[in-house]
Amino acid sequence: MAEIELEEITKDYGSSRAIHGIDLHVKDGELVAFVGPSGCGKSTMLRMIAGLEEISGGTLRIGGRKVNDIEPKGRDVAMVFQDYALYPHMTVRENIGFGLKMRGWKAADIKPKVENAASTLQIGDYLDRKPGQLSGGQRQRVAMGRAIVREPSVFLFDEPLSNLDAKLRVEMRTLIKRLHAMLGTTTVYVTHDQTEAMTLADKVVVLKAGKIVQEGPPMELYDRPNCRFVAEFIGSPKMNIFSGEVDRTGGEPVLCMGSVAIALGEIAAPDGAKINVGVRPEDLRLASPEQGLIKPVVDVYEPLGSDTIAICRFGDSELSARLAPNVVLASGQEITLDYDKAKLHYFDSETGQRL
Repeated sequence: MAEIELEEITKDYGSSRAIHGIDLHVKDGELVAFVGPSGCGKSTMLRMIAGLEEISGGTLRIGGRKVNDIEPKGRDVAMVFQDYALYPHMTVRENIGFGLKMRGWKAADIKPKVENAASTLQIGDYLDRKPGQLSGGQRQRVAMGRAIVREPSVFLFDEPLSNLDAKLRVEMRTLIKRLHAMLGTTTVYVTHDQTEAMTLADKVVVLKAGKIVQEGPPMELYDRPNCRFVAEFIGSPKMNIFSGEVDRTGGEPVLCMGSVAIALGEIAAPDGAKINVGVRPEDLRLASPEQGLIKPVVDVYEPLGSDTIAICRFGDSELSARLAPNVVLASGQEITLDYDKAKLHYFDSETGQRL
């Protein structure tokens, strides 16, 4: 079993605390993504699991064994880095097999392992080339091959796709998903890209300032974020957030925002309460002037083929709407939008916590 257990894990740099008492359980065979803005501590967490950063406090177990004081080579983990970390003077074959060679494997035993990994990663034709002769995507496959041949208990990925272009990122994302399904190895994946986290992970862990803000299956975080931070971080384009006061004088509650208002669903907040209301761009839809609930003015629109993103002005706020692909809009045009009130999200204006 290759469960990873973190209990009250802390990391201090001098008098500054970077990681604040994190508790986390990664199940055997699970792919968990750490996601969050730059400086949130996600890479530090990964490096502590790998043994590349010393743990200041708490307990780290891998497969039930406490590994706080065990060197990286004794933890049975393999790490794939953002910058590939390949040896430029070695061939692809030599790079992939290097770890096995250092462990005393015979060349005759290394050869089939390397060739099998290269075939799985579709780089079998490049085994005699050097990294400088490969594209970024091919080099990342070599780095993954070097990890695969070791057959570790745990794979660790540190933003492996951030140096690739958009097309290659999608291809490599699919490859990593297939490899995990095939190998079933416990995996921790660090990324700043919430799309990567959502599409790859069994469980997403959102970090902010060295603390876990929320963890759970991707769609749980999407459908029911526990705070404004997670609501805005998960989803693309990000959730629209509006600030105002609840007004119940007309019977049905609305959020008043100066010259404009938003009709609300069922909410326990009293009249006059200051709250934040969120609605995802994909939950907005074009409607007739008689049926619509809000009337923003188009600023710019982005036809993407699969859909159209309209970026609008709504009072003093900006609003994004994901609309049908055949919609044609013009800057300055007033449009009418409707939404399902049951899909609105409500947050405390001071704490940011979900109401």
